[in-house]
Amino acid sequence: MAEPTNVLVLLSDEHNPWVAGFAGHPCVRTPNLDRLARRGTAFERAWTPSPLCVPARASLATGRYVHEHRYWDNAIAYDGRARSWMQEVSDAGLLVESIGKLHFRRAEDPTGFRRQWLPMHIPGGIGQVWGSVRNPLPASSMPSGMFKSLGAGESTYNEYDRTVGATACEWLRTHAADPAPWALFVGMVAPHFPLVVPERYLRRVLEDPLFDDCLPEPAAARHPWVRRSLAYIDHGAGLEGPGRVRLAVAAYFALVEFMDEQMGAVLDTLDDTGLSARTTVIYTSDHGDNLGARGLWNKGTLYREASGIPLVLAGPGVPAGHRCRTDASLVDVYPTVLQAMGLPPAAAALPGRSLRDLAVGADESDRVVLGEYHGVGSPSAAYYLVRGRYKYHHYVDYGPELFDIVADPHERTDLAARPEMAATVHAMRTALCARLYPEEIDRLAKRDQDELVRRAGGREAALGTGHRGATPVPQSATEGLHS
Repeated sequence: MAEPTNVLVLLSDEHNPWVAGFAGHPCVRTPNLDRLARRGTAFERAWTPSPLCVPARASLATGRYVHEHRYWDNAIAYDGRARSWMQEVSDAGLLVESIGKLHFRRAEDPTGFRRQWLPMHIPGGIGQVWGSVRNPLPASSMPSGMFKSLGAGESTYNEYDRTVGATACEWLRTHAADPAPWALFVGMVAPHFPLVVPERYLRRVLEDPLFDDCLPEPAAARHPWVRRSLAYIDHGAGLEGPGRVRLAVAAYFALVEFMDEQMGAVLDTLDDTGLSARTTVIYTSDHGDNLGARGLWNKGTLYREASGIPLVLAGPGVPAGHRCRTDASLVDVYPTVLQAMGLPPAAAALPGRSLRDLAVGADESDRVVLGEYHGVGSPSAAYYLVRGRYKYHHYVDYGPELFDIVADPHERTDLAARPEMAATVHAMRTALCARLYPEEIDRLAKRDQDELVRRAGGREAALGTGHRGATPVPQSATEGLHS
């Protein structure tokens, strides 16, 4: 058995898997994440269990898919009831703490952390109750308002991420000489909305000669499930005109570079304290962002821009400069942490596997990874299944989609209706139904959400809360820094 190591989990929010230097992006510069990838393994096919913040983060914590843990949307957040890797570490008598955004229910819940520094959770412990109204989905349009703030500036979220980074550096220096292994979770908001970023980052992107080649293509024909979702809430509202689209993309790219700089300070401290040689580092994000592809913005779709994630693993025993093509998921973080810290595997049967084992092994073309969406705007449950060269989208009450992600990694050509692909569609549907019952899970999610809406005062009361966001505005980014 390998010598136990510390574990440092670095999590950004809404990082599109293509938008990083180590992912081959021609414009965006991420020298710090690139450096991490060079000394470790980058997973080229990594996926979120849900293209929505709260369910994805619950899966990261519990190592379970959404239909197993039942934290369905941005109003039903992780509260410690399902066992987490943090609880495993804490129960073993080892230190596990967090700094920054977690997006759980509330800090007082027994999620496993000994202490949460600068915690950010869903507002008031209830989050987006209006987004749980899905049975049936409202017919009237809900304004998104995601682009009310856009462009150069200083937001409280920028300040918060800087403080999270600085607190993480201080934490590492404080614990550099600890004799027992520890685990630290560091969560930042960027590149999540609002798309406001300090001017020097935005100017750098806008002046890049390759930037205009990276703008999204014109809107394509939309799947009926997507059209129904957009009829209720269209996150692209407010981006009329190419100038606004250009600014939005540039601001997102700039936020990725801003986030990379904050993560870089943490990684520099890891090097400066000598911790790199005995620390396993995981960099990833909760999900991606459509970023204008197909004319879509934000997350909440199954396409790779939203369902894919960046994922890098580095540390002792991890191949350096390696690219792993085995499909990976956030559910793999749980067994990775336990293995790295020298703890026994989880007693419960979990779907994940150690990322270190995936990195050192031969690429596997037959591993199956799942994702699902039951959140705001979804008329019915939507699932994706990845196996080998194909990615299958299953929409309850709607037709499927099928993509060859080897020949068509950006999922531009739907193959589902082609007669020669009928056997593949059937095989992928069978593989999905062997793992869950799509209609039954749809009913279960809606039943849980209906009960939440009932407790919140009913359908009209929930919808009357308006478009309250799921990420609270930091009241004081520096509060608790030295407490």
